[in-house]
Amino acid sequence: MAIASSASVPSKMKACVHSEYGNHATVLKIKTDVPVPDVKEDQVLVKVVAAGLNPVDIKRIHGVFKAADPPLPTVPGYDVAGVVVKVGSKVKNIKEGDEVYGLISEKPLDHPKQYGTLAEYTAVEEKLLAPKPKNLSFAEAAGLPLAIETVYEGLERTEFSAGKSILVLGGAGGVGSLLIQVAKHVFGASRVAATSSAGKLDLLKKLGADLAIDYTKENFEDLPEKFDVVYDAVGQSDRAVKAVKEGGRVVTIIGAVTPPATKFTVTSNGSILEKLNPFLESGKIKPLLDPKGTFHFSQTMEAYSYVETGRVIGKVVIYPIP
Repeated sequence: MAIASSASVPSKMKACVHSEYGNHATVLKIKTDVPVPDVKEDQVLVKVVAAGLNPVDIKRIHGVFKAADPPLPTVPGYDVAGVVVKVGSKVKNIKEGDEVYGLISEKPLDHPKQYGTLAEYTAVEEKLLAPKPKNLSFAEAAGLPLAIETVYEGLERTEFSAGKSILVLGGAGGVGSLLIQVAKHVFGASRVAATSSAGKLDLLKKLGADLAIDYTKENFEDLPEKFDVVYDAVGQSDRAVKAVKEGGRVVTIIGAVTPPATKFTVTSNGSILEKLNPFLESGKIKPLLDPKGTFHFSQTMEAYSYVETGRVIGKVVIYPIP
């Protein structure tokens, strides 16, 4: 793959931009004259090869978080996989030519970067990146950062540890599909249960779930079995709190919170990705890309419309990016 070096980085780039808030299908435009972001001393410039999409992107484009957003026009996108083409003066461990991946905004909902990952180039702090796992394609790697870091941070917040049981609400989604695997192979869960619709139950078992629950036929909170931890990735904390053991923990990442459940937004941290890389490189954790495959950069609006349906299995990734 021919990647520009710092000597040949252009001043303008192609990027997906919105200059106003609203429906992504209306406000997102692909432009060819967007300034390539400047690189601060602790940052690197990444030539984006692939970018993962997340449901939170759509909410941001709609203006849900505009009070804490950067000024418009904005390039959306949090997840990147690509090649470093320029390094800031205080960068220690990353060099030009390195293949990296990461979640580019440390606090995704608190003043995230104006120039996100749906562009030819993005500037990101060294501490938010990790070496791309050698066995993964750029597209596979690009679907991981926000989801897998959300998984890991949520499990740490619940003090999840070997020998505990967990119920995953939304086991076939971007977060849930990784949660099943990380809970089992990294944290040593004794039992993993997960919910999905009927057509995805086999997938849950393939990912490592011991119990796959069809939420269209069973109310998980009515099962006699209760769990040490319930991780709600779909916004049902009112029901999740009824499925936890006494003294257990419930964590949610979306929707209203019913005590004693707690809610959090991930903080980006490249060291978490580095910690998980051996599990990815050994094949114990496998990224899950939606069966529709990757979407070309020119199909970004269509890809977001698909994410908005809520029917995505695993992750939707934009690849290649020019």
